[in-house]
Amino acid sequence: MKIEGRCHCGQITYEAVVDPDKVAICHCTDCQMLTGSAYRANIQAPAETFVLRTGQPKIYIKTADSGTKRAHAFCPNCGTPIYSSAITDPPTYSLRVGCIKQRAKLRPMRQIWCRSALPWSMDIRAVEQLSRQ
Repeated sequence: MKIEGRCHCGQITYEAVVDPDKVAICHCTDCQMLTGSAYRANIQAPAETFVLRTGQPKIYIKTADSGTKRAHAFCPNCGTPIYSSAITDPPTYSLRVGCIKQRAKLRPMRQIWCRSALPWSMDIRAVEQLSRQ
């Protein structure tokens, strides 16, 4: 599936080809901190399909507990997280689903790091729902 993405302000735009069955939610504490939310929804894009159309993201290098380093790209203007990848020669880019124009078609198929999930984040059906604020 061909997708188009952008940051909130529009400075960074990109396109890629993804497998819509590969959407995952990550509940790790790093993803919670880096999103300021309960989890992060990602989809892998093979490097050969990822094309940065406009803008240049700022890169933050994160070191995991395992010692593995990952490049986290975000818009230097609005701060929107765009992707994470290996630091050099990435085989894939882990794109942030919320930045993708076609995000409504990208339903998560698995959840990882569930031991770190905030207890309430696994089922929010009972939370009050308003169509607008």
